[in-house]
Amino acid sequence: MKPTIEIEYCPKCGWLLRAAWMAQELLTTFSDDLHAVQLRPSEVAGRYTITLGEELLWDRKREGHFPEPKEIKQRVRDIIAPERSLGHSDR
Repeated sequence: MKPTIEIEYCPKCGWLLRAAWMAQELLTTFSDDLHAVQLRPSEVAGRYTITLGEELLWDRKREGHFPEPKEIKQRVRDIIAPERSLGHSDR
């Protein structure tokens, strides 16, 4: 079964659009490799995390900033399709 990515975001911080944009980027790049990208409003203020299955790919508080699409695409690729080239995102 193809993996699902979950983006948990703080709705009180207004991060829904940021989460939706990241979901669009991931679905565009990995349309054949992913089952879904789920958006989940967090009950924890300030949370913005991205997980692939049980693996935490990004935690805004731990990393100190929001991810760029390139960073997340590389992390997803390294797990689900390590042989795949991401073109300009690999530079």
